[in-house]
Amino acid sequence: MADMRQQQDAAAGFDPLRPTLLRVAYRMMGSMSDAEDVVQDAFLRWMATNRSAVRQPESFLRRTVTRLCLDQLKSARRRREVYPGEWLPEPVIETEEGEPDDVTLPLMMALERLSPLERAAFILHDVFGVGFEEVAETLGRDAAATRQLAARARNHVRADRPRFDLPKEKGLEIAEAFFQASRSGDMTALAGLLAADVTMHADGGGKKPATMKPMLGFDEVMQFHTALAQFFAKNGSRFMRHAVINGLPGFVTVEKDDTLQTTALDIRDGRIVGIYIMRNPDKLKHVERTLS
Repeated sequence: MADMRQQQDAAAGFDPLRPTLLRVAYRMMGSMSDAEDVVQDAFLRWMATNRSAVRQPESFLRRTVTRLCLDQLKSARRRREVYPGEWLPEPVIETEEGEPDDVTLPLMMALERLSPLERAAFILHDVFGVGFEEVAETLGRDAAATRQLAARARNHVRADRPRFDLPKEKGLEIAEAFFQASRSGDMTALAGLLAADVTMHADGGGKKPATMKPMLGFDEVMQFHTALAQFFAKNGSRFMRHAVINGLPGFVTVEKDDTLQTTALDIRDGRIVGIYIMRNPDKLKHVERTLS
């Protein structure tokens, strides 16, 4: 009975903070499943903590989650070095009640190029607005060193931060046009949607067919979709819904062999500059839960 009461007391203080902690962990790990494991581990530690001595539970738990992520990032990076094909972050679909995501998929990929400490400093300070004193305590560095970590991270990811807001309706309108053009084989319409420097990225995780490396430039992306049009003519693509995916407009489809797929589009100046396709079933479990 005492154990149950203890767990209820711990949950009462933890559960209101869980969504924020999950956002921190996801941005650190790039994996929703890993983020959920980290947050659950943090809850177990919270249960074992003398909570009456914790003056600021949110700061305490944010530090706990960040340190757990730092512990795991080294092994996660080793796994990604031998990942079959291109690694993309797990897609997360924006829900009606959820907060808009200003950490877009291109920025998530840029964060992968940072050191774990740079990533943590940037996410905590620039994304969540945590003061440098707390960031320094979390990372075990002094405030000056922490500011340098955040500044270096900022310089690395500057080009991948959104430079202007695209109205949601306009983004989804372009996503709809891309879906129709790419599935119908209308290459003239598709060409009108793409920027000259467009890139395409796909993640099949070695479990579903996907390009093994990024496609770079208008000609390469168009050539691929011209060939793909013949495939779509024989194998219909079932549209599920429009969606905002990791802050980008896109859509969810079911492809051949009941393969769930998300497509997110980075749109700038009215043209598509980035196409991000997720086909790895292990990374789509969170999407399945969101859609169910």
